[in-house]
Amino acid sequence: MKILILTHAFNSLTQRLHLELIQRGHTLSVEFDINDSVTSEAVALFQPDLILATFLKRAIPETIWQQNRCFIVHPGPPGDQGPSALDWAILDGATKWGVTVLQAEAEMDAGPVWGSAHFPMRDATKSSLYRREVTEAALAAVLQALERLTSGTFEPKRIPGHMRPLMRQADRQIDWQHDTTKMILRKIRSADGQPGVLDSILGQPCYLYDAYPAVGYSGNPGKILATCHGAICRATTDNAIWIGHLRPYRDVETHTPPTAGQATFKLPADKVLADAVNEIPQAESGYNEIRYREAGLIGYLYFPFYNGAMSVRQCHALRDTIIEARKRPTRILCLMGGKEFWSNGLNLNVIEAHARPAEASWENINAMNDVVRELILTTDKVTVAAMQGNAGAGGVFLALAADKVIARDGIILNPHYKNMGNLYGSEYWTYLLPQRSKTGAAIMNRRLPIGVPEAREAGLVDIALASETFEFELHTLLAEWALTAPDRIAKKQNRRQQDEAHKPLERYREEELEQMKLNFFGFDPSYHVARYYFVHKTCHSRTPPYLALHRSKSGSKAES
Repeated sequence: MKILILTHAFNSLTQRLHLELIQRGHTLSVEFDINDSVTSEAVALFQPDLILATFLKRAIPETIWQQNRCFIVHPGPPGDQGPSALDWAILDGATKWGVTVLQAEAEMDAGPVWGSAHFPMRDATKSSLYRREVTEAALAAVLQALERLTSGTFEPKRIPGHMRPLMRQADRQIDWQHDTTKMILRKIRSADGQPGVLDSILGQPCYLYDAYPAVGYSGNPGKILATCHGAICRATTDNAIWIGHLRPYRDVETHTPPTAGQATFKLPADKVLADAVNEIPQAESGYNEIRYREAGLIGYLYFPFYNGAMSVRQCHALRDTIIEARKRPTRILCLMGGKEFWSNGLNLNVIEAHARPAEASWENINAMNDVVRELILTTDKVTVAAMQGNAGAGGVFLALAADKVIARDGIILNPHYKNMGNLYGSEYWTYLLPQRSKTGAAIMNRRLPIGVPEAREAGLVDIALASETFEFELHTLLAEWALTAPDRIAKKQNRRQQDEAHKPLERYREEELEQMKLNFFGFDPSYHVARYYFVHKTCHSRTPPYLALHRSKSGSKAES
């Protein structure tokens, strides 16, 4: 089928559907929902058999759905209607939820149902559920809908339901004097990643994100008790919570910040509150972004950084942890990253908030390089990257620095830098990629994501494991490898010596950074412009040609 994906942005769910449907032989093109005329033009150019709306913030124009079959991917079970489906499910404490594929009609989310899938709810943020359970259910529901459509015999039916309104800040406003920890976490998680829960901390209005229970803390409800690794600990009626990230308030009508020049995007809590937290006690542990544990001869290193972004501080902490792990009497060091993201490289938000973003970018890329270098030089252990979550840019090459890369089925990799203003990239990719892939140049020059099957074929992933049994299968495999680790380590040390004799590792870094210096400090501002648009979530003014197949003169995918 010719399928036109209509979406507000090329988000993780849209990327997954795009990959899966292409793998199944469909011809896909993407159009960002910018305005009615642009959408109409895209339909006229592509003449699709089906329009698939994966992520929209407004209704499809009537002129479109009346003349074309349009399927809507709705993150709620059949009968659920409204723009805040997942938000309400989290806030209400739903134990089961789902995704529905329905046909667009005049009434929102009320058209005949073509497919659906359900899943049990976790105690997790909206963005976490969306990237994992919702995405998997959406894929199952879309495939079901397409099968029913092509059968020619299925008759979709309308499911009686009710419309729930857009969730407002008043619906999730926190009452620190009465709400329990459980309820506060629900409220914050129902709005994480967007729009956040509006609150006031130390007299500063801001949106709250990245909340976890704080064990061992208590105090007057609402009081800030401690800080730890950028997060703040705030007392509740029955315990306390850690809040890792904040976004300074700005009026949603005027879009003006409270103070001229103040950042209005997500940042670590201590950076938003600045001097206001100077008198707050600092804790060494509690909000632990990095965790290390051992199981026999295997060391597991977890670093679930928020949104996969790695600031200079986080890079230094991870590097130091790798150095300490190298001293342990283990044979295998397995880097687990986070379940939401393996790593996405540079922390662009922290860079954007810096008074000198070019210098901050330079410091961050060097800190990332330091982490990768330590992993490459860990020659007395077998190193493994166990990728449970999506990864992008430098985060992909952090994984490739390990001896073996094991990935969970269903994750998405974006192993390129081009979408961030044509960055050249570093993280020793010019050393790591040629060792693994014969198609390295093509990988770096394309802008599209790749799934695990394609990543295995390209040499970026060694082994794929099923989502349901990932950790069990991983540990079983590593336990077997531990038995033959001495032979593996000897071969690894010999290969590293040969590689160093051929070309010193630091020369790769120097050559990469020569190009990165031009990206950061040169005359071409593309990186700085792209970073600004990304961090400030600027709406697209057009669909990139590598996605809009219908706008390519050749009728084939453009790579740049």
